[in-house]
Amino acid sequence: MKVVISQQVLIDACGWAAVIDSGMNIDSEMNKVFGPAQLLLLDSVKQEVERLNLERPRNKNLLLPLLEQKSQRVEPLNDGSEHTDDQLFELASDLSIPVLTVDVDLKRRLYDADIAILEVSKNQRLQLVDSL
Repeated sequence: MKVVISQQVLIDACGWAAVIDSGMNIDSEMNKVFGPAQLLLLDSVKQEVERLNLERPRNKNLLLPLLEQKSQRVEPLNDGSEHTDDQLFELASDLSIPVLTVDVDLKRRLYDADIAILEVSKNQRLQLVDSL
């Protein structure tokens, strides 16, 4: 029996928005980068996606049900930090897993801590960031 271990990836709200706006197939793109992958979703990120969605035109819907279907909910490490970026950073650091984001400040923080970053590239593909 072959055991398949999937790569866990934390999702940031702006990263999900970039995936949806690009029109890419998230499953096939994740597969190209990692092989099997499991998306992890913090409640604070889900709330950010909900807020972002309200600010967008209807034809630019962020497909929250799709995000919920494709991801596994995960709790932040400590309840002391309210800020989503802090929660993502702490969890990614603790679990040694990449974060899907296009947020410049978060990417800098992750990069400086040597945490893997996954982003939507200019050619509408997912790629691991190797420099900023």
